[in-house]
Amino acid sequence: MPLINYQLSFRIALLPGDAHGSQLASCAERILHLIEHIRPDVAFQISRHDFGGVALAAGHLSALPTSTLEACRQSDAAIVCACGDPKYDIEPEKGLLALRQELGLFANIRPVKFPSESLIPLSSYKPESVEGLDITFFRELTGGAYYGETQEAGEDGEAYDTTSYSRSTIERLARLAGTYAVHFNPPKRVHSVDKANVMATSRLWRSVVTEVFSNEYPQVQLDHVLVDNAAMILSSDPQKMNGIILTENMFGDILSDQASGILKSPDILSSAAVSTIYGKGKAPGVFEPFNLKPRDGEVNPLGIVQSVGLMLEISLGLKAEATALSKAVRRTLDPIDQVGCDTRTTDLGGTASPKVFMDTLLHNFDYYLEALNSADTASFPVSISTPLSPQSRTSARPMGVIEKILTHAGIGLTKPYVETGDMICVKVDWTLTSELLWGGMEKTYNQMGRPRPFRNDRLWLAVDHTVDPRTNHQPRQKGLIAKAERFRREAKIIDFLPANTSIMHTDFTRERAQPGRVVVGSDSHTCSAGSMGSFAVGFGAADVVMPMVTGETWFRVPEVCRINFVGKLPFGVGGKDVILHILGLFKRNTIAFQRAVEYGGPGLKELSMDARFAIANMTTEFGGMGTCFEADEETSAWIARRKLPEHREGGLFFRADPDAQYVDVKTIDLSEVRLTMALHPNPDDVVPVHEKAGMKLDGCFIGACTTTEEDLIVGALVLEAGLYAGMRPSRHGKRRVTPGSLIIIKNLDKHGLLDIYRQAGFEVGAPGCSYCVGINDVDVAGEGEVWLSSQNRNFRNRMGKGSFGNITCAAAVAASSFDMVVTDPKFLLDQLDSAKLERLVSGGRSSGPQPVLRISEPRPEMSSNSVPVLLSSSESHVGATTPRIIRSKVQRFGENVDTDSDAVIPAEFMPGVDNADLGSHCFQYFRPEFRDKVTNGSTIILKLRKLWSSLAVFFRYIASLGKEYFDI
Repeated sequence: MPLINYQLSFRIALLPGDAHGSQLASCAERILHLIEHIRPDVAFQISRHDFGGVALAAGHLSALPTSTLEACRQSDAAIVCACGDPKYDIEPEKGLLALRQELGLFANIRPVKFPSESLIPLSSYKPESVEGLDITFFRELTGGAYYGETQEAGEDGEAYDTTSYSRSTIERLARLAGTYAVHFNPPKRVHSVDKANVMATSRLWRSVVTEVFSNEYPQVQLDHVLVDNAAMILSSDPQKMNGIILTENMFGDILSDQASGILKSPDILSSAAVSTIYGKGKAPGVFEPFNLKPRDGEVNPLGIVQSVGLMLEISLGLKAEATALSKAVRRTLDPIDQVGCDTRTTDLGGTASPKVFMDTLLHNFDYYLEALNSADTASFPVSISTPLSPQSRTSARPMGVIEKILTHAGIGLTKPYVETGDMICVKVDWTLTSELLWGGMEKTYNQMGRPRPFRNDRLWLAVDHTVDPRTNHQPRQKGLIAKAERFRREAKIIDFLPANTSIMHTDFTRERAQPGRVVVGSDSHTCSAGSMGSFAVGFGAADVVMPMVTGETWFRVPEVCRINFVGKLPFGVGGKDVILHILGLFKRNTIAFQRAVEYGGPGLKELSMDARFAIANMTTEFGGMGTCFEADEETSAWIARRKLPEHREGGLFFRADPDAQYVDVKTIDLSEVRLTMALHPNPDDVVPVHEKAGMKLDGCFIGACTTTEEDLIVGALVLEAGLYAGMRPSRHGKRRVTPGSLIIIKNLDKHGLLDIYRQAGFEVGAPGCSYCVGINDVDVAGEGEVWLSSQNRNFRNRMGKGSFGNITCAAAVAASSFDMVVTDPKFLLDQLDSAKLERLVSGGRSSGPQPVLRISEPRPEMSSNSVPVLLSSSESHVGATTPRIIRSKVQRFGENVDTDSDAVIPAEFMPGVDNADLGSHCFQYFRPEFRDKVTNGSTIILKLRKLWSSLAVFFRYIASLGKEYFDI
């Protein structure tokens, strides 16, 4: 294929070398071929050449044949796969040294970091000393004792080696390290290692390095470390050396070898010899696995994979592709609970062959390369816009956080702010769905011709609603799982969570959601992500397809209700108790109805991120259409601890203006919050738990998305206190705990908390919606059964047809589970060790110095053209018509029908075969006679305050019957 057809074309000299080198060369070729297949503007011309013992065996006079050297000179980079053959002594190694010298390569770059944190347990170091390890060695290659004047021992028994360095030699390496450091934000710290207290060359080294960084890289943090101290730190607490270690030849050789031992296997690291980085200059770099020694049989390909990644980044300037490869490696190695493939070769404690490892890696790499393409497409301008002038910014009206988020996300705005009622198009950062809701979305997606999603790396699909390991083999579950997996393969979805990995909202909010961003999901509890400072909104399933495909959606800027927190929560009281307190005070569908709810105030700092999650999660029960917490230092600290670095950045921390206008402002004193429960079937029928003490129960459930890790910890400690006090679970009733994700299960198991649940008679379930929706065919409450649950909804038939669900916090459910009667947990909470509780829940709170937040202001895309006037529902350009009078009896459905999708269409009948099938189950249990009237020919008049997708399906069902209906 002609190189001139491509914008970026590279020549790669591939030197397989000895023994297993040919296998590794094939791995490198597969990676490069995949890149040029997926990425439209990149091409590689790859040529193989004899090198090392193979060259000598082929009759060449040197391990580095002239033709091989010339090919390397004409290339943009060279890859050496293996070097060494005992038949030829050290001749192959001499060829490698000659290659570096002939190409003028003076710097050795060796990154030392775990490609996946799942490999940390393999290290002999304590996990806390190597978590986040990220060291890059910059070692001088041409000077020092290895190249100085040498005297072998003579008859007098005296020998010596001379260390010599010049200013220019030190300067060029220091500049290379400085250039590398400033490519990161913030710049990487540089540790210059020497022996300045003894050696003259080290004193020169220290002086020159200080001068170069002071004059040319003042933004880079530089310190000087004596080599013996550096070795000690690497032996005890190596993460203290994170950043760049800049040092001379012999020190770098020894220290980098020492550091490689941290990772147990040198086969997973890479190394490079360069004279330039980031494509500057013409000298090609030479890239190789850290361990080049020949071995028989199959070899872990991870070292050559890492070498290709290093080449892409620092020699070819393909940083995006290098990052994608690094992500693919991590995804391949990561455990299932981290949405990884858990695929490791035998030397890393796994069972995969090198071929299986490479096949899995390339599958993941394909998805990440597709993500680059979708990100490139997303970066193209989608509307004619002009930048916002400084004068326009200052003229913007005072706004709250939600209004600022919508302003920043707005496309083609005619003014630098938004106002209530404006119809605007906004950029959507994430779309969310589940296997159940995808079943409904797919109908719309099929009608659109199944176009490629806008961003395959900004789509979250979790298989959670209908699944359970005990029933996933059944036809309904298998069908929904298969549909979701088909879409995953077709769209190359990065964030696909297989069955029973996480509830849809749990890990998304904890590991992906960012402040200042717009999140749209096909489930009403999408508002959970608002706890991270996103503006998170639940749409109907069909309505989520458009932002999934286009990256945009339309919003009518909602009225915003602001709730300010003051005070501090009593001990043992959490976020679930706060939202029930709010529901009890203000009732549902009142101040929050059809409005967005914004949470803030001085008491916000007293609420952990888990507490905020529970509050945001149940804002939909409060009546809110969307939610946002004002992101703060707690938010920033949580995000900074995320496993994946790409999801620690990208947030925008907006602050509400002091004079921002809200439709309503309320204050909640956290010190007044008590333990309460909401009685069936209304989330706002809230009473103190002690008022219902003694109420008999048939089941206790702790789980669902609203039940956070913090709640599960408190529930376990309450059970522990009860067991310690001599309480034992009665034989009557069912008890089940279902944590929200495998990550949470792992953490609970680590501290022995799941064992406490088991001792207290609870069955431990796999992550999923479980009893909260009652549709996985096993976790279904029986008709007439009374349950106490920590879930978010207590509507009719929610937990199972004819069941009675009451909701409260995990602590109250735990205390009530012993005797299967409602029990106030306060007497058990009073026995808890507060220090132990704080230690266990500390993951949800920041500790140490608070991060300094960078407060953002909106930067909207302003339209350069006029925008057509959009008519509201009260305006029309159609001529007046004669009014028609309709007389009818009224059926009033009450409050719950607005948000209780189970009343409209019970979840067990979703997603249905088609609209007719789905519509035929509308009001199956709640008001079946209404459906019968429609079917028998009655004219329907609708008076709605809120239209949910399940109701929309019913209206389409009416139309499919040829019936007439009117929306007033």
